[in-house]
Amino acid sequence: MAQQKSAQGNGRRRLIAASYLFMKRGERHLPPIVRGLLGVLLILAGMLGFLPVLGFWMIPLGVALLATDIPALRLWFIKRLNHTRKRGSRQRGQ
Repeated sequence: MAQQKSAQGNGRRRLIAASYLFMKRGERHLPPIVRGLLGVLLILAGMLGFLPVLGFWMIPLGVALLATDIPALRLWFIKRLNHTRKRGSRQRGQ
């Protein structure tokens, strides 16, 4: 049971790190139009996550790309990442 919880925590941490890096790299290397289209495409494909190959992991990456160009979404996304990090560190400390 403890191994399963730690595996979920590791997966969550990797998703958070990947989302942040994806947002930073996209911000530097992609024009705004491409970021927006790719973000929307990732979110839509993520909603079909029950299919093989596609997955729900695509939704946070799409939101990360959209957050680079929309200030309100960026603020929300960063707050959400920080909240998830804090919650994960509290659970590891217990």
